[in-house]
Amino acid sequence: MDSASGHSDPLLTVERLSVDFDTPRGTIHALRDIDLEVPKGRILGLVGESGCGKSTLAYSLIGLLSGNARIAGGAIRMTGTDLTRATARQWRDLRGQRISMIFQDPMTSLNPVGSVGRQMTDIQYRDRIPASEKRRRAVEMLEKVQIPDPESKLDVYPHQLSGGMRQRVCIAMALLTRPELLIADEPTTALDATLEVQIVRLLQDLQREIGCSVIFVSHHLGTVAELCDEVAVMYAGEVVETGAVRDVFRTPAHPYTQALFECDPARIREATRHLPTIPGTLPDLRQVPEGCCFKARCPRAWDLCAAKHPPLYAAGAGHHGRCHLLAEAEASA
Repeated sequence: MDSASGHSDPLLTVERLSVDFDTPRGTIHALRDIDLEVPKGRILGLVGESGCGKSTLAYSLIGLLSGNARIAGGAIRMTGTDLTRATARQWRDLRGQRISMIFQDPMTSLNPVGSVGRQMTDIQYRDRIPASEKRRRAVEMLEKVQIPDPESKLDVYPHQLSGGMRQRVCIAMALLTRPELLIADEPTTALDATLEVQIVRLLQDLQREIGCSVIFVSHHLGTVAELCDEVAVMYAGEVVETGAVRDVFRTPAHPYTQALFECDPARIREATRHLPTIPGTLPDLRQVPEGCCFKARCPRAWDLCAAKHPPLYAAGAGHHGRCHLLAEAEASA
């Protein structure tokens, strides 16, 4: 991905990251050997089916995994520091300052009994400035996210705002401290199509203005194509394809990525009552299968897929896919 974007000095690097969840029915190996780079000043999209590990990876990068989760291996490096070894206090210092997050549902991520203004001034608790200056900053940021009459909105409560307005408040709060990295975990899921377009364009404009890096988690391929510079496709806790958006969307290298695109409703040209699906189900991650995790659902699987776990093969400049077919294509070229 590095060579595709032209950025030799990424903001954040994930190296062989593995995350397990301990459950009464056994240990779930939710993420396994994730390698990823987030370039400075760029937008990286994370896509894949529900349950593929997108949100788990996002929460790992901001230190908000649930109590039964543990990092089983690997590193998350940000400007030379391994965040997997960060203490609770170090994470508190990072969150809201260098790393911020926009959550899926703005109604549950905002405090229902606190006014918008109270919440936006409270998150500035580290800044030794007068309350009037914190309020001025809040108004300024609400203006940037295009909320009308922002001064009056400081005195309202979340339930008094529409879903779109609440999500704009969440974006304003996440960007108030001008973080280096913004993680957006499916921030348009609770919105209708019109509002989704508005929020995506707003994020794009603010990212350009502030210059931060963004990780955009989504299952909506059209939104990723519109917003992101690079994309990482996840399946069953692994990254199976990475590259520039234009390369992955024009010439998907992994059979899973190809299948995802074939199931995208936006690509269906004829009216139908039956939307296409990928046959089969995700593997049980308590017992990760040998070889390729996608082999049971892949129409092009062959003997090597069952015997050997595929590494990330080159599919082009800055474009990689975790599929043995890429090695075969390279050998026959």
